[in-house]
Amino acid sequence: MPRAVNSEHAHEPSENGYMTPREEHFEAGGGVARPTNRGRDKSHTDSISANGFFQAHDPESLARMISNARKNRHGKKIGIRDRICCYQWTWFTMTMATGGIANVFHSIWVAYRASWLYYIGLVFFLFNMSLFAMNCVLITMRFRMVPGSFTHSFTDQVESLFIPAVFVSTGTILINICEFGIPYASRWLVKVMLVMFWVYGGVSVVASAAMYLVLWSTQVFPIHTMTPVWVFPAYPLLLTAPFAGNLILSAVSANEHPGFNFTPMAFCAVAIQGTGFLISFMICAAFIYRLMTQKLPRDAQRPGVFISVGPSGFTVAGLVLLGQKAEAIVPASFGSQEHAVIILRIVSNLMGLWLWGLSVWFFLVSVGSLWKYVRPEHSMPFQMTWWSFVFPNTALVTATLALATALNSAGLRICGCVMAACLTVVWLLVFVTMLRCLWKRQLLWPKELDSK
Repeated sequence: MPRAVNSEHAHEPSENGYMTPREEHFEAGGGVARPTNRGRDKSHTDSISANGFFQAHDPESLARMISNARKNRHGKKIGIRDRICCYQWTWFTMTMATGGIANVFHSIWVAYRASWLYYIGLVFFLFNMSLFAMNCVLITMRFRMVPGSFTHSFTDQVESLFIPAVFVSTGTILINICEFGIPYASRWLVKVMLVMFWVYGGVSVVASAAMYLVLWSTQVFPIHTMTPVWVFPAYPLLLTAPFAGNLILSAVSANEHPGFNFTPMAFCAVAIQGTGFLISFMICAAFIYRLMTQKLPRDAQRPGVFISVGPSGFTVAGLVLLGQKAEAIVPASFGSQEHAVIILRIVSNLMGLWLWGLSVWFFLVSVGSLWKYVRPEHSMPFQMTWWSFVFPNTALVTATLALATALNSAGLRICGCVMAACLTVVWLLVFVTMLRCLWKRQLLWPKELDSK
């Protein structure tokens, strides 16, 4: 049976001979014994020492590669090129969050029809497009200036999990285009977005499966170090139903829905959304196990706890939106179309309420995990993962507002608006903190690492 072997961090095994290693055990370089290496490929054995034990992963391996490739060792100042070489996939979490805020303001505008809400959302949308273009340019420059960093990023335990942020950012932008573009561009943009939905759906399925296969083939992730960031490769799947729902909602609002067959798109969106939610749900179950055996994650990983809010939140928002526009989805040849529309609305609302409760529960747990930082002796180091405070919670806000519209609930509507106001303040605080860390050379700065 497996047992801990590091004498400093090991604990006495239980009566049945099994013991759950603590997270500190892996941080200190300890490992878990394996009975055999048979059936494992070289990518796994590379992380195993000669005595057959897993070795702790060096989380700064990619940072060391970038630093050694670009840092000038002749006493000259570090320039802008050196800082660009430190750019990572995690910066796309910023565009995920900013696009999510634009989506939130559009959802409030749908409820209240106040023009100033629409224009605030439009500003966030346009600003997010600029940030996304900047991210694409800078990370491309980094890959060109540091040969090998692109392929290395797919096998790095820290950075590889955030590669899907590119696809999620793209999906968020496509949703924003439906919300803010279709009412003005009308019919031709509906056609373009229909094509983009099928492209995004296919790419998200392939990218999610490929990303997990790469991780499972090249990495070793002990469950004792598990965080909801493991859900990230499934996140692109979770935007398909919100994408389809907002596309249909915008087309119906602009009176451009006649002549379009939204039925295949809606059914495909539900299938992909269900796949993403179930994958995320199973991974979140592993996170619950990790919490029961290891307590809450470390300070640097604590923002990632909010990622568990997103899967159910996005599913609620997508299903409820599709249910409210069931008359544009159910074909006239379906039989009793009127009864089918009513049934779909009831089912979508009930499913939405069911999963909305799960999202609220994860939100309360995530907020509670930050309680210790109220005391001045505790601090949380800034990382780009702080954007997890924003993006997953935009799903909860849009889900709340969608349910408020579907159930005509003033209480849920007010609750959603209060959450949106708080979330906007959080976005502003994270953005200002990010700029401050850039100025103080705490971000995009080569670390003082020695070559191995």
